[in-house]
Amino acid sequence: MTQPTITEGLLAWSPGGGLTPCPPADGRLLVADSWLLRDGRMRGHERHRERFLRACGDCEGGGGPPLRRLVEFWQDVTAALPRVGEWFPRVELGAGSNQLRLRLRPAPPLGQAVRVWATGQPDPRTLPRRKGPDLPALARLRERAVAHGADEAVLVAPTGLVLETATASLVWWEDDVLCLPPPQLPVLAGVTIGLVQERARQSGVRVAPRERTLAQLDGREVWVVNALHGIRPVTAWTGRPMNAGPAVRAPEWRGWLEEMMEPLPRAH
Repeated sequence: MTQPTITEGLLAWSPGGGLTPCPPADGRLLVADSWLLRDGRMRGHERHRERFLRACGDCEGGGGPPLRRLVEFWQDVTAALPRVGEWFPRVELGAGSNQLRLRLRPAPPLGQAVRVWATGQPDPRTLPRRKGPDLPALARLRERAVAHGADEAVLVAPTGLVLETATASLVWWEDDVLCLPPPQLPVLAGVTIGLVQERARQSGVRVAPRERTLAQLDGREVWVVNALHGIRPVTAWTGRPMNAGPAVRAPEWRGWLEEMMEPLPRAH
């Protein structure tokens, strides 16, 4: 069904009833997905859709909503998203109730660079390959990073290998090679980093999975990448004596990513 455009708040979805305002729901999430929306344009609409639908289908016990309901929900979400202003919407599948929701939020201030707390925090996630269940633990970790004068915190495996940050993928450059943690490590399949990898391969840039510790990123050009801020080069490390490499490639890649914003599909 066609949904009216709604400006802000939490909306619950029901078959046939669409999206309607609902009371705050702060319980545990089985799945969540979010992105930057600017004047009705976003990056990777279909990629976010497929990741959300796949994650809902992978929920434990197979008790999530059937695929046809998820498709209807996504169609109603797409129709209801604002076409004016900057937003940071989040789609959710609530634990227990299996309630599908859309959380419409104004976008926070966007950053072009990032300071990273580099003490190497143990990974607190229970389901690292699915966004949603571990958001509260990651939020607490990011709060600790802010208390130490940073914007982000790096998660590391028990072996000390870098994984990602509390809210984003982590990539770096070694000479002309774009590097990232190997996929066998517990990392989230980020939509935006997927776009970055695709562009690299199309333009002849080698992409390589490499196991690295934080110390091995000293002096390199390192990016923190997510659907909200896009590409942010690391301009400072806090908590240990590390140097941030010059952001030589970031400006051009940030410009390319900005051009990837596309209009939302028309509502069916």
